[in-house]
Amino acid sequence: MASNRAEQALVEQWRDILALHAHTQCELDRALGGHGLCASDFEVLDLLAEGAADGGCAYRVQEISERVHLSQSALSRLIGRLEKDGLVERAMCPEDRRGVRVALTAKGRALHGEVRPVQRAVLARMLTDAD
Repeated sequence: MASNRAEQALVEQWRDILALHAHTQCELDRALGGHGLCASDFEVLDLLAEGAADGGCAYRVQEISERVHLSQSALSRLIGRLEKDGLVERAMCPEDRRGVRVALTAKGRALHGEVRPVQRAVLARMLTDAD
């Protein structure tokens, strides 16, 4: 009996995590949509901006995929949209011609700087309310 209660509590905790993620994702999409971005778009821009701040200038697509939890094909389409909008640029890896590196453009850095406070405010509101 006790193990059933513990198991049920674990399942409820998992479902609460899923619900919080889904609700936060929707709130992010709504807040970022006014800037022409969705939550996944922003995650890629944010990752690239962090890399640039740490002295790097570009990430390999595979590295981005591992960090933003998208399949390589979904990420490739997303990067294609960001590139079309002039927010990122792709280039071949000099050390491995089969690889592709992605970096923010000046336009991408500017948009990231404008939208970052919006995204952080949504996270603060959603995750603080969750406690």
